[in-house]
Amino acid sequence: MQNKEELGKKAYSLGHSYYLDKGGCPQCVLLAVRDTIGYVTDDLIKASYTLSGGSGLLGKGTCGALNGGLLAIGSKFGRDLREAINTNPKISFELSKELIELHEKELGSFTCHGFQKKCHGRTFDMWKAEERKLLKSEKFINNCAHITGKVAQWCVEMMI
Repeated sequence: MQNKEELGKKAYSLGHSYYLDKGGCPQCVLLAVRDTIGYVTDDLIKASYTLSGGSGLLGKGTCGALNGGLLAIGSKFGRDLREAINTNPKISFELSKELIELHEKELGSFTCHGFQKKCHGRTFDMWKAEERKLLKSEKFINNCAHITGKVAQWCVEMMI
């Protein structure tokens, strides 16, 4: 059986490579978690796509990879409304808080625009064709792939 560190490294590798291959940071985090430890459904992966690029490609919201990570945590520890009386949401909220704080501490921001500004000195309008071209640079793609991998790694390490 693999230990927490080995599973975390596997999740990082999968998240990083899925992002380079497919894009869609929240989906790639969820795929990496699912392919490492399970819990995540295909419907959740599909639904998470709209959270890409700081939600709706606006950049103003929470980093898409972080959104994927929060969904992954919720897929294991979240509240089931049918059994709400018998659940303990404290674990879900504690792990979510830990993930958000770790993301901000290690990566400098928890928003898409915040990370763009930190790494690239400016923000990008993902709805403008000329700006989207800039987002296809190797540096930008590699930064987002790294974030995706790190979030997948942290989630797996928290969830096992």
